[in-house]
Amino acid sequence: MTTKISELLEASARQAVPVVRGIRDDQFGAPTPCPDYTVRDLLNHLLHVVIGFQALAARKEADFATTPDHLARIGDGWRDAFAEETARLAAAWAVPGAEEGRTGAMDLPARTVGHMILLDLTAHPWDLARATGRDFTPDPDCVRELAAPVAEMAPMGRQYGAFGEPAPVPDGASEFERLLALIGRDPRWAPPGRG
Repeated sequence: MTTKISELLEASARQAVPVVRGIRDDQFGAPTPCPDYTVRDLLNHLLHVVIGFQALAARKEADFATTPDHLARIGDGWRDAFAEETARLAAAWAVPGAEEGRTGAMDLPARTVGHMILLDLTAHPWDLARATGRDFTPDPDCVRELAAPVAEMAPMGRQYGAFGEPAPVPDGASEFERLLALIGRDPRWAPPGRG
């Protein structure tokens, strides 16, 4: 039986929200496993895609060309805002018909688009946890769900710069570490000085 995207997003958000809540403002400038992204940049990006993919679930347009400074707009409530927006994201994908047909500027199958935001909500909390010296355990059902679709979308992801070249897979790598390596992350990444 196929698990609904909305249920997977809820599960992923349960793991992501505590990571985001634990980030201190003085960690905003720290580097992350995403090249050229600081913690603040990545928080803005993650908020932006969580909001944008709500629109895609409803077959509305979403602009991903630039990332607004959501943290500056929201102010001190950005942690609560992230939790609220992830709840809205899951609710948007729970609407009957959200997974059917096609959506987005690239006119992709809606479930594929759902997998794209599920990947962001699964991988970026790991990026943020690594960058801020914390542990992160993704939801195992989300990781299993993503294995095949991410392998299928990886060439396109690399072509558009969303994924890096595959990273080496460590001996005895977990399913999640293999997923991270596939999208170009070094599963053993640590901030400079903590490696």
